[in-house]
Amino acid sequence: MDYYELLGIKKGATEAEIKAAYRKQALQWHPDRNKSPEASTKFKEINKAYEVLSDANKKQMYDQYGKEGFEKGGFGSHSQGAANQQRQGPFSYTYSSNGGGNPFEGVDFGGGDPFDIFEQFFGFGGAQSGRQRKRRDVYQMELSFQEAVHGVAKETVIKGKNHTIKIPAGVDDGMKIRFDDFDVLVRVRPDSRFRREGQDVYIEKKISFPLAALGGELQIETLDNETVKLRVRPGTKSGTTVRLRGHGIVYPQQAHKGDLYVMYVIDVPERMSAKSKKLLEELQKELS
Repeated sequence: MDYYELLGIKKGATEAEIKAAYRKQALQWHPDRNKSPEASTKFKEINKAYEVLSDANKKQMYDQYGKEGFEKGGFGSHSQGAANQQRQGPFSYTYSSNGGGNPFEGVDFGGGDPFDIFEQFFGFGGAQSGRQRKRRDVYQMELSFQEAVHGVAKETVIKGKNHTIKIPAGVDDGMKIRFDDFDVLVRVRPDSRFRREGQDVYIEKKISFPLAALGGELQIETLDNETVKLRVRPGTKSGTTVRLRGHGIVYPQQAHKGDLYVMYVIDVPERMSAKSKKLLEELQKELS
């Protein structure tokens, strides 16, 4: 498969878009989170795609020669730049120091080891990175959907000591966050309005039949309690989805956000007045 398609982006994507797409795909397909049979293979392909597209020289070569240029003995075997490979438990991650860099650079919840960060995202435990680590205590914390989206600080007592647990904005259910001498496993309660997929959010918006047929405007409330005005096109069908860029959930410790998807659902009334029923019958005759 094309490397751009693997990451879910289009050719010409910016460096920031490539990094964001990689994080999203890595979280979705990591074998420790995704138990499907194809997860391991898919995850390796995603890492290979990022290794190429995050490096300016490799990306240029890929755009010119395609995937074949990076097979064994191909053009990519002579590319410059050091390859950095690290392993923790079942997870192997490779990136090039020539332009690409670590896609999780800048994401730090308190650990110096880059794989401490992956423990937070993928829930590793008791792993090794050149040394045997002590078993760490893991405490589970339940958050509301809004607390996970916006971040929260909670007071608690652990082993007789008071602690202020600061949860960064954007965490998701199942993430493990490393603190000084213990880890916190995050559990997030679902929301009645918003459905989350990674850092993207989906919401259903009911619209009347006249609005769907004639078009018009409506207002949507975002995660940040902002009101966004949307224009409904005439002839809108039920299931039509509108994408609001940057109105999703923030990536932890970053300013970049996912997107908000609004799906229109035509609201058919269960009861109608005699006048409304007659108008619809006349409309039905006219359209038939």
